Amino acid sequence: MSNLAQKGTLYIVATPIGNLSDISERAKGILSSVDLIAAEDTRHTKRLLQHLGINCRLLALHEHNEDEKSALVADRLAAGESVALVSDAGTPLISDPGFPLVRECHQRSIPVSPIPGSSALIAALSASGLATDEFHFIGFVPRKSNARREVFSEKATASGTWLFYESSHRIIESLRDLAAIIGDLRRVVLARELTKLHETIISAPLAELLDQVIADENQQKGEFVVIVEGAAQKEKSEDFSDVDRILRILMADLPLKQAASFTSEITGVKKNIVYQRGLALKG
Repeated sequence: MSNLAQKGTLYIVATPIGNLSDISERAKGILSSVDLIAAEDTRHTKRLLQHLGINCRLLALHEHNEDEKSALVADRLAAGESVALVSDAGTPLISDPGFPLVRECHQRSIPVSPIPGSSALIAALSASGLATDEFHFIGFVPRKSNARREVFSEKATASGTWLFYESSHRIIESLRDLAAIIGDLRRVVLARELTKLHETIISAPLAELLDQVIADENQQKGEFVVIVEGAAQKEKSEDFSDVDRILRILMADLPLKQAASFTSEITGVKKNIVYQRGLALKG
């Protein structure tokens, strides 16, 4: 494949997540030869282009304007221009803007070509030491604790490894919520500031990992990928029919919280799991 852009083609270009040396020769060739670069943050992308010695027209395409701008970019592609789509770091569309534009291009039969490269998701998974044959990616989890716990409950018995992104503002709260749902013993890997100067990857049972992060303020800074070990076979195959039957009986006369508490005592199933099943039954 040529390193030069073809007319009328949208290129999905992965950019470094930290170390600028991770940019590929093909990515540099495409960025230097397209007619337009659609960027999540033009100021951020301009700094990358200056580092690479590339001068190209930039258009802001982010979560607040992509529905409006996607048709305009597709019009330019249909007219024969070549366009590169980039996010602030990593592979576009992976928890980043770009989906409406790519969908629009496919609907119009405009060629879309990926220029692969850095992805925090894949980088973290490859270095995690957890199973990679089956994995589930959640993206950024909700900001509110109750909503986060619902997401964690849905994945608690997943058979494969699962991953999510988190910010420095909520990493401790998220790990605490995670422990409340899956317990203290499940192995979790925290990948922080990947490819950057202060990169760290910690693998430990969740209780031990949480203690390490709380004790070290440096481990609370930066951008995080959290990788969670899949459920053990016993957790995956557990039959909740008795739990649901008892819950239905008790919820007919008791508030959910109290019904969940009694059901947990009767069945031995963790209270948080019973409570989440009660929410699902009520729904």
